[in-house]
This record gives sequence, structure tokens and C-alpha cells, in this order.
Amino acid sequence: MEKKILHVLEGREKHITDTEVVRQSLPTMQFRFANPFIVVHHMPAKYFAPGSPEDRLHPHPHRGFAPVTFMLQGQGYHRDNAGNAMTVTAGDVQWMFAGKGILHSEGPSEEFLKKGGNYELLQLWFNVPAAHKAEDPWYQYIKGTEMPAVAEKEGVHLTLVGGEYEGKTGPLKNFTPITAIWGNVEAGKEVTLTATRGYWTLLYVIDGKIEVNGTAVAGYHLVVFDKDDEQADIHITALENTRLLYLCAEPINEPVAAKDNFVMNTAEETEQAIQDYKNGLFGTLEQ
Repeated sequence: MEKKILHVLEGREKHITDTEVVRQSLPTMQFRFANPFIVVHHMPAKYFAPGSPEDRLHPHPHRGFAPVTFMLQGQGYHRDNAGNAMTVTAGDVQWMFAGKGILHSEGPSEEFLKKGGNYELLQLWFNVPAAHKAEDPWYQYIKGTEMPAVAEKEGVHLTLVGGEYEGKTGPLKNFTPITAIWGNVEAGKEVTLTATRGYWTLLYVIDGKIEVNGTAVAGYHLVVFDKDDEQADIHITALENTRLLYLCAEPINEPVAAKDNFVMNTAEETEQAIQDYKNGLFGTLEQ
């Protein structure tokens, strides 16, 4: 039986800097969090001509959660004040646990800017339990070639980023169980994904158009399913060639206090993070 849909949330434009715009489908006025899923940002495809100048988000802090970058097109470059520097190439995923605090910057890589092309990504914020928020930052880099195929059939091209599905295990690890599947479904093809009962389940349509459990959903929209519904099936029919991201996670049943670039459990902890940053406790980082 098909799982009930709670919300279909449009990714509205949000300025994260004066020049950078993302589509934010979580949180919204209609629905705040599906903890551990706190933020869903889609940076739409942006074309860079060969030889374009550097275009980066200035150094900024994070604490208490894991920003996860799903690289759709192009190549990104990450630097932080812990001495890490790495690229994220299209088809790959970077999981950055901010922990007790980190300062980083991100944007198209120098190599990508020399060649030019389209630059597009998803960045999600995965919350972590309070017991881990004060731990040291750490990273995972997952290549697309390491992700096993799931729901295999003609015209369906999906891979398992993390979690358990069909007896397979995705390479991305997390503090709490999260299943992440992404890829594309060709126009006219169907696929059924199975959710874990009691888990938060989301489906983000990157582009194209689908019918999911009887509801038409276009690109830049996030489907939130009823975690308390006893049904498990998510039936997808692609009305156009469609790229999507499927997420299913065990709830973190703790309070959420999210503000600026911090995800804590209380407003006091969030304000402390803001003050720590203002007081220089996150260190420094050149762009």
C-alpha cells in the first residue's frame, strides 16, 4: 500500500549571499524539520565560462550537525581551518561533520573554472544527537563508483549513497540510520521504493516531473511523507526524465534550535555558538 503524503514543499529562492541564490524546500513556513533533516538547499545549475574568476562562499562557521554536499554538475572545492582541502566532483558526495565547530569556505574548484561548465549541487544538513555535538569534526568522501545500484530495472538508474536497502549497504556513514538514494528515472518508467515504518521519509525532485503515490510533483519540490503511516510503498512514475533524491531516516527525538549556521538543542546553546564565533573561538581562515 502507498504511503501517505503530508506535504509537497516548493523550493523557494533564498539569497545566501548578495550574489548566490539557492532553492530552499526545508525548512518552510508550512513545515519546519523532519529531524534529522534540517535544511534542503538546491543550488541550481550555473554556467561558468572557461577562465572565470574565483567565485566562493566566504569563510563561515558551523557547529552541531553535518552539512552534506551531493555534487550534481561540475566540481567544488572545500577549505577549512582544520587544514583540510578537498574537491567534490559531479556524482560524488561529501559529508562534513562540523561537530564542536569549524570554519570553512566552498565554491567551484580552480580546475573547473579553467575549463568552465555547469555547476550544480544539493546541500543538506543532517542533524546529530546531542551526545555527539561537541565531538571533533571529521569527513567522508564518497565516490559515485562506490555506491551500489538499487531498484534496478530498465530506465531506472539509482544508487545507494548510505544506509541499508535491498540487502546492500551504502558507503556513507552517519551517527543515526539514514538511507539515501539518488539518480534518475527515464520518462515513462516506474519504480517503487520502500520506506521504513516510523522513519522520516523525503523525496526531492531535482528536475523533471513525476507522479508519486497519485500526486504530480515537479522539479524544485520536496515531498514529505507521514512517518506514522503504517504503509511503506512510494510508487514513482516519471512523466519526464527526472533526477531525484530519496531519504529515509530514524527520527532524532530531541529538541532542535537552529539559527544561522548552527544546529543545537536549545536557544541558549545556539546563542553560545554565535558568541563563540564572534569572539574568535572558531579560529580564522583565508578565503
